Amino acid sequence: MAAVLVDLTHPVVSGMPVYPGDPEVELRAALTAEVEGVNVLAVHLGSQTGTHVDAPYHLDVRWPTLDGLPLELFTGPAVVVDLRGLPARGEVTADHLAEALAASGPGTVLLLATGWPKYWGTDRYFAHPYLTEEAAAAIVAAGVRTVGVDALSVDPTPDPGPSDPEVASLLAELADEHDPAPELPTLAAHRVLLGPEGGGVIAENLTDLSLLLEAQAAGAPVEVSLFPLRLTAADGAPVRAVARIG
Repeated sequence: MAAVLVDLTHPVVSGMPVYPGDPEVELRAALTAEVEGVNVLAVHLGSQTGTHVDAPYHLDVRWPTLDGLPLELFTGPAVVVDLRGLPARGEVTADHLAEALAASGPGTVLLLATGWPKYWGTDRYFAHPYLTEEAAAAIVAAGVRTVGVDALSVDPTPDPGPSDPEVASLLAELADEHDPAPELPTLAAHRVLLGPEGGGVIAENLTDLSLLLEAQAAGAPVEVSLFPLRLTAADGAPVRAVARIG
């Protein structure tokens, strides 16, 4: 049976969902075939746009940048964990990962299937399940250095606030200068996976992983490629994430 390729990448479009505070995405025509003889897009986006990978530098300037990482980190045989039964903002614990980690090791790409892509483009997408710090430590202890998730982050994402700009503006006006500042996210799982002991990469915003779970259950081999744009001294970059089944 011929191998099947599965695209795990969200399309990059203007106004697509981004992590709260990240640059908004805009694609517009810079040149057109009608006027200049060719079609060329002007693209404005952040390094963490859409389906992307995080390099260690994302969390600490002392840690490796994207272009300093070996290509081997961005591809390999996949082990997929079925976490689709977890609730909004549910914790992914080390116990959830135990069976998958027993089948994993150096070179494995561990994929976390939360089922959250079905909420892409809605406020609920921000309320995804997330890795506990202990679960991240178990991943590192198993020798896994590449983790992917079909959600916005491996850590909890802050509430983005009202989606209606008028409501958001009104709340900002009503806010008192003495109100406590919002707490910054700790990004505990990121720090474990990307830090000196982990030294790996994290792929986020993968699309639906159901076909990979089905293939894995049927005993078919699954390989994943997560090669990023070659951005110099970067914290991360968009990827074209592709799985090969069979």
